[in-house]
Amino acid sequence: MSASHSTDVVIIGAGPVGLFAVFECGMLKMRAHVVDALDTTGGQCAALYPEKPIFDIPAYPRIEAADLIRKLEEQVAPFHPTYHLGQQVDSLTPAAGGGWIVATTAGTRIACKAVVIAAGVGAFGPNRPPLAGIEQYEGRSVFYLVKQREDFRGKRIVIAGGGDSAVDWTLLLAELAAKLYVIHRRPKFRAAPESVARIDALAKAGKIEMVVPYQLARLEGSDGRLAAVVVATLDGQERRLEADLLLPFFGLAMNLGPIAQWGLNLDHNHIKVDPASCATSQAGIFAIGDIAAYPGKLKLILAGFSEAALAAHALYPLVHPGEVLHFEYSTTSGVPGLE
Repeated sequence: MSASHSTDVVIIGAGPVGLFAVFECGMLKMRAHVVDALDTTGGQCAALYPEKPIFDIPAYPRIEAADLIRKLEEQVAPFHPTYHLGQQVDSLTPAAGGGWIVATTAGTRIACKAVVIAAGVGAFGPNRPPLAGIEQYEGRSVFYLVKQREDFRGKRIVIAGGGDSAVDWTLLLAELAAKLYVIHRRPKFRAAPESVARIDALAKAGKIEMVVPYQLARLEGSDGRLAAVVVATLDGQERRLEADLLLPFFGLAMNLGPIAQWGLNLDHNHIKVDPASCATSQAGIFAIGDIAAYPGKLKLILAGFSEAALAAHALYPLVHPGEVLHFEYSTTSGVPGLE
């Protein structure tokens, strides 16, 4: 059966790194189709923390995740990418004469010369704390992400966790909450030192309460409405915290899904790549962003942006065989049109 679409490059993942890969391919006059399992662009930025500020994007001292995605969409618009959203790539098949056939769960088939996997952490979901009956509170009193901070104004909030997400949301919700508790099983947090210092300052000012070293023990409430969160020390001493909301931030559960079946060289749910080109062990398939692994890898959006540029230049000969790529700065070339 022939493919229903044909393009130069298929990009799997419509998060910030995948979107920037559209731009880098477009700058080299390569057309792109983008596939994402979510029904919108933005990846984790849109699905998990659209109002969360990001501080390490060059030229933006602070930009909210949703705004970053809007800027990226504006940047790639001149290249007219085709989006296939709400569908997952379930197979990659070598095409006759070279290249790949990308097939999705929605029946979409795309012939292409190269594939760029920018799937972040793959299919993702929250690591749920092992609390009896937590399901009845999820979506009403227990939330694993924050989409609109105003929904939490005036609430008694318990945040549990010791990583970046727990620390960042503590800083962002402290000014809105009627009461905010931070639960962690040890005094030390796994977050940026400056952020931890700001949390310490909030605690000393009485704006938040650190409940350390404690861990979640059980929930009290009815009909999905939380009344209290009971926490306990390792030796069983309990404390009852009256609360309206619980935000457990224990990271994401990664699942590569069909990607694990594509014959790529994997390393603990990541794809090994050549750091000079982001090429995988399969010819014509590249991986960029959080899913890509190589020595010295930094899981930063800005690192993913660089990898997008490396991959685009590396795959150019597959799309334009025999043509010599003369590199030009964007200040020289502008934004080229795609004929």
